[in-house]
Amino acid sequence: MQVTTEVNRRELQRYLARVGDRWPIDAAVLGGARVADEQGAPPQRERGPEFIVILVSQAFEGMPWLERVYHAGSLWDGLEMGAPADVHCYTPGEFERKRVTLPRVIHAVDSGIDLMAEAPA
Repeated sequence: MQVTTEVNRRELQRYLARVGDRWPIDAAVLGGARVADEQGAPPQRERGPEFIVILVSQAFEGMPWLERVYHAGSLWDGLEMGAPADVHCYTPGEFERKRVTLPRVIHAVDSGIDLMAEAPA
């Protein structure tokens, strides 16, 4: 049985469009075990979440964190992507703090996929 390590880029762009219809997104990063697989990580390791999505928007200001995460998470198509996502939604200020204090965010930013850079122009 062949296991694909490729991340579904087309669905990622559709997800970003769905999120962008609700909030203007300043930054979006994808990390997690599937991204590590795609980058050649060995199979024998502690995987953690399959996908970690980090969304940054000034529009999250004043919105409770759990509400942001619930709404952004509900837009993720786990069937299409092959797994659920651990979604993080931050204002730019929150993101600047989390990117140096929260290990999952640090790792995703350091070795993940910049979804805004991959977005079609």
